[in-house]
Formats: sequence, structure tokens, C-alpha cells
Amino acid sequence: MQVLVRDNNVEQAMRVLKKKMQREGVFREMKARRSYEKPSEKRVREKAEAVRRTRKAARKQAQREGLLPAPKKKALPVRPSAAKF
Repeated sequence: MQVLVRDNNVEQAMRVLKKKMQREGVFREMKARRSYEKPSEKRVREKAEAVRRTRKAARKQAQREGLLPAPKKKALPVRPSAAKF
């Protein structure tokens, strides 16, 4: 994984790296490897994750078809510098 540091802005590069690692599941894997997980616990966890994914997919499909209301959009706060233009 690689992140470019622009204008010596290390803080921004760290935020970007953390976001990339979060998306890739690195933190979840590190947490899982801290302790041993019994095979039966692993099966239960993976089954629950699969159920969660299928329910989410069904909910999204129902929203697309108009059977469920779409989630409310969050209003973005207006920045003072952006309001001048």
C-alpha cells in the first residue's frame, strides 16, 4: 500500500493511509489475529456476516424499487469561505 506525501503534509498522508487500511480490512484482521478463534466461533461469525450482507442487499434493492423510503440525506454545513462566491 502506498500513499504520496504532498507538500510535506504528513498528517493528511496519515489520514489517507488510515482510510485505505480501513477499506482493505487491515484493522479488522489485526484485531482477529490478537487471539485464537475457535472454528465453531468462526463459522458462527461468518454466518452472521453473510446474513447481515444479504439483509443489507435486500434493503438496498427494496429502496431502489421504491418499496422502502430512501434514507434521509444529511445537510452539509455551509462554510463561511464558500458562502462568499
